[in-house]
Amino acid sequence: MKNHRSPQEVNAGSMADIAFLLLIFFLVTTSIENDAGLNRLMPPNDNEAIVDIRERNLFEISINNSDQIMAEEEIINSKILRKKVIAFIDNGGYTLGMDGYCDYCKGDRLLDLSENPDKAIISIKTQRNTSYPVYVAVQNEVIAAYNTLRNRESLRLFNTPYESIYSDYYNEEISEDQKGQLKERLEIIRALYPQKILEPETVNN
Repeated sequence: MKNHRSPQEVNAGSMADIAFLLLIFFLVTTSIENDAGLNRLMPPNDNEAIVDIRERNLFEISINNSDQIMAEEEIINSKILRKKVIAFIDNGGYTLGMDGYCDYCKGDRLLDLSENPDKAIISIKTQRNTSYPVYVAVQNEVIAAYNTLRNRESLRLFNTPYESIYSDYYNEEISEDQKGQLKERLEIIRALYPQKILEPETVNN
């Protein structure tokens, strides 16, 4: 007659302890990355902030419900949007009441484009059914236009691209003195090409 042994019971208590310790370990050691978003100010509730904007100093971009991008009253491809934004910001047209032409701008000084980078404003309008990827693509091209101009001037003044100065500034290993110098350089470049992006309320139709 065979001797039937009962199956050995597993101590579930010890397994629960191990699982709990593993959970604590992962909670302590896992770093949660912050979502990268678009750093933008909400548009003002009224139009007081844009009353004094001259037409030549406002570059209007609109994205319709079919995701078509329009700039300067014509439908364009997102690939050439950056070039158009750079030409607008860097036009360096004559500015009354100031010292005349922008001496560091490389544009054509056209009468229908911005007077000065400090006056240049980019307006991005969307409609209710505009897709988010196209909206982000337009945002990226506008930001890339600013970064292109900032890199150029940073190389001219400091022999270092703006983006390198920006990344070094947020490096935790640099000293406070280095951080102070980098901050000063960032402020100089940003003053030459201030980023001014206006986003009016979404159009329903």
